[in-house]
Amino acid sequence: MKSEEKSEIERKIFGISWNVFLLGIVSFLNDMSSEMINPIVPSYLMDVLGEGKLASGSIMGAIESMSSLFKVAFGYVSDRFKKRKAFVFAGYTISTFSKGALAFARYWWDFLTWRALDRIGKGVRTAPRDALIAESSEKGKSGKSFGFHRMMDTLGAVTGPLVAIGLMKLLAGFPKETAYRYVFLLSAVPGIIALFVIVLFVKDKGKEVKKKITGISALRDRDLQLFLGVVAIGALGRYSYAFTLWKAEELGYTVVQGMAFYALFNLIYALSAYPMGAYSDRFGKKRMITLGFGVAALASLTFAYARSLSTLLAAFVLYGLYIAIEDTVPRAYMADLAREYEKGTVIGAYHTVFGVFVFPASVIAGWLWKSYSLTYSFLFSAVMDAVALLLMLLLRER
Repeated sequence: MKSEEKSEIERKIFGISWNVFLLGIVSFLNDMSSEMINPIVPSYLMDVLGEGKLASGSIMGAIESMSSLFKVAFGYVSDRFKKRKAFVFAGYTISTFSKGALAFARYWWDFLTWRALDRIGKGVRTAPRDALIAESSEKGKSGKSFGFHRMMDTLGAVTGPLVAIGLMKLLAGFPKETAYRYVFLLSAVPGIIALFVIVLFVKDKGKEVKKKITGISALRDRDLQLFLGVVAIGALGRYSYAFTLWKAEELGYTVVQGMAFYALFNLIYALSAYPMGAYSDRFGKKRMITLGFGVAALASLTFAYARSLSTLLAAFVLYGLYIAIEDTVPRAYMADLAREYEKGTVIGAYHTVFGVFVFPASVIAGWLWKSYSLTYSFLFSAVMDAVALLLMLLLRER
């Protein structure tokens, strides 16, 4: 039995464990499903449901933030049971069902309900899945594993909008609202395939629960607490992706053209996540996170003053680089600092702090857009990212 377990652990593909590879496939399919609908959601809110700027920004912020309220809780529970797979499967199941159900939403409140349920599903699965990735990774190579996972996740995000563009072209003869509803319904198909992959192939890696856990939690470490404070400030600069699409619309581009910009952003993200994660193992994760905040500030400034196609393209490229770093390296950083018995809890704490502050970020951005212009929304984000960068420089390297 032990030899079988050892061969399973040592089995690798593309330099990463088989389990991480499979979780990458699952994320590819799920994100394809999500990104089939994400690019049309901003237009759906304003054009079909008739919501205004502040309300739309607040709804998008609430959607982005919702999942984070559950991440630390389910990370903690998965630590206690050491059964990550069950939570991963449950979370993806909830999200797949809720995305298909959007086809039947008629008002802002039921639309928000289904989107919130999708985010709850993400909250259930994210910390246990990230802990499973950490447990399936070779020591000292967590950045590489998380980078691969984020790359696969984002390749799905590249594929999803392209599939949505094709579907919108095929459904061009239908009313816009009907076409949107068909896309929502079909988005559940890749998610269903992902569920089969989890059930049939993904393996739990958690060790047996110890009757008595000893040691002090990494969450009591002062430097880690300060880092989570910086994460909160950086999250205030993390506006919803919807604002980048509204910027493209403001410059005169159509919804379909906005999907192409969104696909470009995700392509840059996908191509950057793996090398950024792998390089952070050698360069230092704290320094890479600090660099990410600098790129974030530059991206926001570029969006703020974008007036031409070339500048807008540059903004989406910088945005992709920023998200590739900040969605990859902090997870690996937290996994490295966590004790073996608390990876789900510690990683969940990061996601929860981040998500709680993402909601006011989009509310503030929506208010600035309504009161002044989108330029001020992006300038506010640039200031928050610059502050986070300066604070990161004051933290000790771990």
